[in-house]
Amino acid sequence: MCRCAKWIGHLERGRHPTVVNLRLEAGLPDRHAVVAGLPRVAAVLRRIAYGVDELARARGIEDLGQACTRGDPRAERHRLTGQDPAFAEFRARAGTLSRSVRQSAEPGPPARPNAAAAGRRTRPPARCTAASVTPGPDPEAFLHVSVLVPLVPDASRSRHVMSAPPLPAPEAPSWPHCAYGADPATDPVGCRGVRVPGHTACLAHLADTDRDAYLAGLTPGADVDHRGTFFTEPLLDALLDALRDPATRLPHLGTARFDAATFEGVAGFESATFQGVAWFELATFQGTAWFESATFQGGAGFESATFQGTAWFGSATFQGTAWFGSATFQGDAGFDAATFQGTAGFNAATFQAAGFEAATFQDTAWFGSATFQGGAGFEAATFQSTAGFEAATFQSTAGFEAATFQDDARFGATAFQGDARFERAVFERWVSLGPFVCAGRVRLSGAVFHGPATLSCAARRLECRRTRWLSTAEVRLRYATVDFAHAVFEYPLTIAAEAGPFVLPNGRTVAEQALAHAPDAAVRIATLRGVDAAHLVLADVDLSACLFTGAVHLDQLRLEGACAFAKVPPGTHWRRRRPVRFTGRRTLAEEHHWRAGQPDAVRGWNAAVLGAGPVGPAQLAPVYRALRKAFEDGKNEPGAADFYYGEMEMRRHDRTGTSRAERGLLHAYWALSGYGLRALGWLAIAMLVTVVLLMAFGLPGHDPKQQATGVVPPGGGKVTFEIGKDDPQNPTGDRWTGKRFEKALNITLNSVVFRSSGQDLTTAGTYIEMSSRLAEPALLALAVLAVRGRIKR
Repeated sequence: MCRCAKWIGHLERGRHPTVVNLRLEAGLPDRHAVVAGLPRVAAVLRRIAYGVDELARARGIEDLGQACTRGDPRAERHRLTGQDPAFAEFRARAGTLSRSVRQSAEPGPPARPNAAAAGRRTRPPARCTAASVTPGPDPEAFLHVSVLVPLVPDASRSRHVMSAPPLPAPEAPSWPHCAYGADPATDPVGCRGVRVPGHTACLAHLADTDRDAYLAGLTPGADVDHRGTFFTEPLLDALLDALRDPATRLPHLGTARFDAATFEGVAGFESATFQGVAWFELATFQGTAWFESATFQGGAGFESATFQGTAWFGSATFQGTAWFGSATFQGDAGFDAATFQGTAGFNAATFQAAGFEAATFQDTAWFGSATFQGGAGFEAATFQSTAGFEAATFQSTAGFEAATFQDDARFGATAFQGDARFERAVFERWVSLGPFVCAGRVRLSGAVFHGPATLSCAARRLECRRTRWLSTAEVRLRYATVDFAHAVFEYPLTIAAEAGPFVLPNGRTVAEQALAHAPDAAVRIATLRGVDAAHLVLADVDLSACLFTGAVHLDQLRLEGACAFAKVPPGTHWRRRRPVRFTGRRTLAEEHHWRAGQPDAVRGWNAAVLGAGPVGPAQLAPVYRALRKAFEDGKNEPGAADFYYGEMEMRRHDRTGTSRAERGLLHAYWALSGYGLRALGWLAIAMLVTVVLLMAFGLPGHDPKQQATGVVPPGGGKVTFEIGKDDPQNPTGDRWTGKRFEKALNITLNSVVFRSSGQDLTTAGTYIEMSSRLAEPALLALAVLAVRGRIKR
């Protein structure tokens, strides 16, 4: 079964490029037509005629629908065409046909069967015949072409081809409409253009003489009402020419009603002035919408308008309210240097790519629930009143560089799927950024906050390099790695990690699916270099990779909650065939970098990150000292101990600022007691050594016995005796008995804590006891101080 589609082409020569006006005779009235460029139409017709499967033909029909626009052949002869609802129906069916075929197979080359059609029986090519060119009454000509397009070759394939659902019955507009082309079977409404006053047709379907008379009666500043009218580019030009001010040669309109109108080609409203309200609700701009330098002295309504091409409002001035709610911008939307003196409403609007560079919003700017599918540029824009972006979605980069927010800036529940760029932005009053989610980076480098600020976000990274906070601020984060290098805080600023997902005022939690692949929700501080930390508070953040060198007033830094630092490598390691074990403590990331760069470094020290720069013990000792004081001032003596140990370690290894003698003392201090922080272990070791030495060399084999020696006179009288005792001798038998251990332990304890035991000792034992009484009480004192430091608050 085949259906014949007859195309009648109309060639036009004039100031516009050659176009062809095609009329399809496949169940549609002859008067319906389409307009397209001749070269593309010829190529599309060839593809439709010689396509070897359904997909190739369907794709050709869809391309023809994209290349063509609706029109009337008789009106085209005067470059003024009308609307064609019937062809819109045909194009919708052709698009459905193409989509249904695409679902059945992957597309192949237009002139070759695709994979789905390769195993099926192919049809013979359709015939394409051309008639002769018939001259008309004017220099224009008509080209007659007949093409056989077998739409439904057999019943087995009809389920793939004719799958378009029935179209709903169209509704009549609320205004008296033209009804041109109405057909009870296909389109009972017909043309929806409002009737020109005094006529029964819209501007597009007026008779030539009536149209000319209407246009001649218009004066600059006149009110116009052309709701639902289909405008070709020549028709719109003719209307605007009739409204041009003779002095400025620019269009001058009063109240303009273009609701639900369709503009084919370029809609050239550049430099136009709308004295009254300009209504473009539900309007469709099939080509470029050109409103550059236009002035809207009344309100401007573009609600639910569709811009299929570029929409350019650069340098336009909206003196009243501008509503673009639910508008769809399928091409670039340019509002660069535009001025909105009244409320600007873009709620629920959809942008492919939006540019508001250097735009000025003198009143409230609403972008709530708007969707930016491409880039959104608000660079150098000025928001003099509230800027509302609640629940907006930025699917690509959102640029607010150098923007100025003179009032509240609201970004609650905003979703940034790319980077959110606020570099050099200025917030002059109280601002609440968030809570929002950013799958990329939140870039606030160089921004200035003049008023109190609250930033709540879940992001991969927060960059605040050289950011200035001139009032109190609170930054609550999740997932983020924070870069605060050279930031300036003149008032208290808190950076805290949020334990759970952010909660909006309505009780709903902020979705964090964009960060689902993040390892955890911890907040990590990457650097605080160049920061004056006198007013900085850190709460529950990870500082294991933070760079502190270069920061000032670290002794006034407040650390609240569980702030994690890097740890030393655990376990036992080997260095030059010697076992090495590091004392467990909290360390700075920069000490890791320095130790990892040493020739004899062991595993476990983290290497320096890109941009960290060379840092050595001379630079790290003051940082440890300042952090130790910060912990001590915060009544956290146990936390300060690790940083005291780190300070002493850096002094011991510093070969530039520490003398050789001082480093020798520090080595001894470290070896004997771990800088006084690990003395308890050394005390136990010293006492154990003392006991062992006493058992081996200090205790005699037997206690010496006293002997009395004297001479008794024969006749009696005074007797003189000399009491002596043998020198203690080392035992010749077993020295490691329990009795000897008990004696050695008593002597050791007495020498450390109590008085001398009075025990008889060998000469070696005497010296051992003297050494014990000299060293071990000092170790005991250090151990007591170390224990006190661990428990003191």
